Amino acid sequence: MRSLLRTPLGSSTDPSLVRDSSLVWLAGGVVGVSFGAISVAGGLPVWVPVVMSLVVYAGSAQFSAVGLLLAGGGPFAAAATGLLLNTRTAAFSLAVADVLGRGRLSRLLGAHLVTDETVAFALAQADPARRRAAFWVNGLGLFVAWNLGVLAGAVAGSALGDTAAYGLDAAFPAVLVALVLPTLRKDSAVRRAALLGAALALAVTPAVPAGVPVLLALAGLVVHRPHDRKDGAS
Repeated sequence: MRSLLRTPLGSSTDPSLVRDSSLVWLAGGVVGVSFGAISVAGGLPVWVPVVMSLVVYAGSAQFSAVGLLLAGGGPFAAAATGLLLNTRTAAFSLAVADVLGRGRLSRLLGAHLVTDETVAFALAQADPARRRAAFWVNGLGLFVAWNLGVLAGAVAGSALGDTAAYGLDAAFPAVLVALVLPTLRKDSAVRRAALLGAALALAVTPAVPAGVPVLLALAGLVVHRPHDRKDGAS
C-alpha cells in the first residue's frame, strides 16, 4: 500500500489535511454504526452489511438496498436501486479524474474511494497537489472509518435501539455543507448551479425514493458557466 500511495500523495502530507479530514471520518464512522445496527436489527446476518460496505462502499445506496431487502424486496431489485443511486458518482469521478494518478491500480482504487464527501473535500483545495493529497488522505481514512463503524454497529445490533432517534443521519449533510461553503461564497456560477440543484432536490423529495433527489439535483449544472470570469473570456 505504501508504494501504491507514494505517487498520489507525494513525499509528505500537510498535517492540516489529516486534521480537517478527521471530522469527515468521524461523521462517516457514526453513520456507519447506524447502517450496521439497522441492518442487523432488521434481521440480516452480520456479514451482509460488513461485506456490502467493503465491496459496494456507498452509503446512500447501501441504506436504500438494505431498506428494500428488509421490506421484502429481492436482491436484484436492491442491486438495481443501488446502481441507480450510484450513477451520480460518474460525474464525481470526472471532477477528480486528475487526482487519481495514471497507474491502473491507483485509478481502480481511487474510483472505489469516490464519495460525495471525499470529492467535496478534494475540490475545496486550492491547488492540484493539495487536491491530490486531500483526496487520498480523506478517501482512505473515510473508507476505514466507515467500515469500522459498520462492523461495530452490526456487532451491537439491536442493542443500540432506534438509531434514527439519535439524529445520526444529519452528520454527513452537515459535513458536506461545511465543505462546500467556501466555494459557494467565492464562485457565483457554482452558487447558481447549487441553488437550482437544491431547489429541484427539495421539490421532488416527497415523491421519489431516497437518493434520487441527489441525481436530479445535477440538472442544476445547466446554469453553470465555468468560463464566466471578470476578464470577459468565453
